[in-house]
Amino acid sequence: MQAKAQQIQIEDMEELTGPPIFRHGIGYAGVVEYEGEMIPWFVLSDVYIFKPLILKNKKQVQKYYKLVNNIKKVYPIAVDIKRTIDATVAHMDSLPDKKAKDEYMKKMEKELKAKYTPQLKKLTFAQGKLLIKLIDRQTGDTSYQLIKQYIGSFKATMWNTFASLFGASLKKEYDPDVDDRLTERCILLIEAGEL
Repeated sequence: MQAKAQQIQIEDMEELTGPPIFRHGIGYAGVVEYEGEMIPWFVLSDVYIFKPLILKNKKQVQKYYKLVNNIKKVYPIAVDIKRTIDATVAHMDSLPDKKAKDEYMKKMEKELKAKYTPQLKKLTFAQGKLLIKLIDRQTGDTSYQLIKQYIGSFKATMWNTFASLFGASLKKEYDPDVDDRLTERCILLIEAGEL
C-alpha cells in the first residue's frame, strides 16, 4: 500500500530545523533619476521558487529535516573556510618568494588546525561528508585538491587515506544537478533566509 504524500508546511520547518541562520531583507541603496524624477532605490534579497517538495512517508520527512539541520550546522563552516582560503591566497600572492610562501603556509596550517579542529571534532560522520562536498561547492576545488595545492601531495594523500578508513573521500565532488539537488535547494533557501 502506497503511503499518502505529505507536503512540507512552512510553519513546521522552523520548529524542526530552528530559525534561519541568515537573515535578509530590503536594503536602501539611495536614489536614482528616472525620467526627470528622483526615486528611491532598494536592493531586495533573492527569492527562490521551487515546486512543492513532496515527501511520501515519515522516513523521507525525517531524512529531509536531518539534511536541513546538517546543512545549517556545516554550511557556515564551509563559508568561513572559503573566506579563509581567499584571504590566505591574497596574502600569499603578495609574498616575494617561494621560501616566504612556504613559511607562511606552515604558519597557516598550524592556525587552521587550531581554529577548525574543535569544530570538526563535534561533527557527525554525515556532517563531515557533507562538509567535504560543501567545500567543493564553495571553492570550486575538492578538499583533496586544496590540500595538495597548498600543503603538498603527501599530506593530501595521507588525509584522503585517513578519510577513506571511515568511508569518506576528500576527492568527493559536489553535484548540484544530480546527487546533491536537494542539498542545493536547501542551501539556496538558507542563503535567502527562507529556511
